Amino acid sequence: MKLTVQVKLLPTPVQAAALEETLHACNEAATWVSYVAFEKDIKRNFALREHTYGQVKDRWNLGAQAAQHVIKKTWSRVVDGEVS
Repeated sequence: MKLTVQVKLLPTPVQAAALEETLHACNEAATWVSYVAFEKDIKRNFALREHTYGQVKDRWNLGAQAAQHVIKKTWSRVVDGEVS
């Protein structure tokens, strides 16, 4: 059985700023990953990770989990043809 719970985040102003900064970094990274996928005609998830993971982490100062998530979600969109 699955249970879905809706929650509302109530961050402090400092936490809200950090969340906004992280989301902005993830969006910028996803745009760049999409560009790389198209430029190099990369269709495989692992290949895209090989080309982008290090730079996504370093350039946008994202943690490993966030970097992997950005690449996976972007790859999924590229493969499904949702990104042009």
